[in-house]
Amino acid sequence: MLGWTLMFLVIAVIAGLLGFSGIAGAAAGIAKVIFFIFVVLLLISLVSNALRGKSPR
Repeated sequence: MLGWTLMFLVIAVIAGLLGFSGIAGAAAGIAKVIFFIFVVLLLISLVSNALRGKSPR
């Protein structure tokens, strides 16, 4: 999921450099949403592993 975020971020930067502000804004928005979903899932995973007594590898 973090790979998708980086891909959309690169698309946003390239589109911004080429002057496509609408596409750049949309790609940046998608990257932001995917990144926050990644962070939430990471936190849920860490909490659930901590409650089970497993250490992260």
